[in-house]
Amino acid sequence: MTTPELTGLLRDAHWRTATRSASTNCVEVATLDRANVAVRDSKDRGGPVLFFGRDAWQGFVAGIRAGDFDRA
Repeated sequence: MTTPELTGLLRDAHWRTATRSASTNCVEVATLDRANVAVRDSKDRGGPVLFFGRDAWQGFVAGIRAGDFDRA
């Protein structure tokens, strides 16, 4: 998907706060279409956005649930 196409999807994105976000470290997630998910920092809504393909997003979420990213 091209940058202009993703930009168009972001205009209409419905952002939601991630379920496990703490009150001071919030992450927002938007499902852009059947193939793409976007993530941003809720404290900087005009800042950078990370884009994931559906498979990469599902792998990332599975890793979070498995504790792959927990700090010791």
